[in-house]
Amino acid sequence: MLSGRRLDLLDPTPIDIEVEDIAHGLAFVSRWNGQTKGDFPYTVAEHSLLVERIFALRHPNAPARNRMAALLHDAPEYVIGDMITPVKAAVGHEYGALDERLASAIHIRFGLPARTPASVKQQIKRADRISAWLEAVTLAGFSESEANRFFGKPDADLLAQLDLTLRPPVEVRAAFLKRHEELMRLL
Repeated sequence: MLSGRRLDLLDPTPIDIEVEDIAHGLAFVSRWNGQTKGDFPYTVAEHSLLVERIFALRHPNAPARNRMAALLHDAPEYVIGDMITPVKAAVGHEYGALDERLASAIHIRFGLPARTPASVKQQIKRADRISAWLEAVTLAGFSESEANRFFGKPDADLLAQLDLTLRPPVEVRAAFLKRHEELMRLL
């Protein structure tokens, strides 16, 4: 990693995890395999910030640890990349197991339970799907009816509170680090 840490992908440990590595990696990993409109790719770091914001809007009284779990929901992708769902299915169980091991090490590193409770994971997944809908319609060329079919139709009042901003990776990285720091202070 750029921090100088050595990360064993098959047996990651919390001590090998640095938020700077996560923020940097996610700021350079494109969502939608880079097939988005705009002057900059829409990155996993930007997506993670949006998912945490949606989660917070939908669950304003959620504890900081759940908001941190939302921010870090795709954190393993800083080293394994963002694969579209059909590719994940084709790769099979091994991808999911690798993702879970990395997520557990990341969570422990930042004071979260190794596994996100199922109810919280479902809430984060719903925020993730709302984010995917907005990304699909705004950046990836989907019609609203196509996005509704794939991701479900989000609440219009919630959508009115959201926007997508494409920023250079250095700005997205800084925003991710800032939000992570803010949430760490609340844990």
